[in-house]
Amino acid sequence: MEDHKVVLLDFWPSSYGMRVRIALAEKGVEYEAKEENLSDKSPLLLEMNPVHKLIPVLIHNGKPISESAIIVEYIDEVWKDKSPLLPSDPYERSRARFWADYVDKKINSTGKRVWMGKGEDQELAKKEFIECVRTLEGVLGDNPYFGGDKFGFLDVILVPFTTWFYTYQKCGNFSIEAECPKFMAWAKRCLEKDSVYKSIPHPHKVYDFALELKQKYG
Repeated sequence: MEDHKVVLLDFWPSSYGMRVRIALAEKGVEYEAKEENLSDKSPLLLEMNPVHKLIPVLIHNGKPISESAIIVEYIDEVWKDKSPLLPSDPYERSRARFWADYVDKKINSTGKRVWMGKGEDQELAKKEFIECVRTLEGVLGDNPYFGGDKFGFLDVILVPFTTWFYTYQKCGNFSIEAECPKFMAWAKRCLEKDSVYKSIPHPHKVYDFALELKQKYG
């Protein structure tokens, strides 16, 4: 590991891992990716993230950084000569962090209820999910990106989840695009960026993975 100064402990369908991949790609940082098996975690993962024992973990010069949003901020601070992800204005920066926190509290948990859920709870989850995305559309406004004119921190935090949208739609039998066209236009815009396109798996591959999980856990 000594010869590689940057190592990422990752799991391919994890939206949280994708955030780190995108941030590293945006900054042009070379790194070694180590794919984890989450049902049989490596000794390295347990050593580097003994508290949560979760991916992603970024290991930089032997030191671990955990929790994806924190890792993205770390990457932004360490490789600051490349285009910044967080705004320079303290108020705008706090706002980006606020909405990143909103995404972390809402999107994954609600999305999971959509694709894992049944009956009434699934219907409720679909409503909540669309409300959540509409709220984010309001934040986006008429800007091309959440970072304004350029791709930034909140874009990095949010765009990985869109690769799961196909799964939500198939399992929930609804269309996010019909409900939130502006949001989906933003997602397509992000996918035109190499840093995003090359860092996230194909939605159909994610869907196959989700179906396997559903079969496993019923």
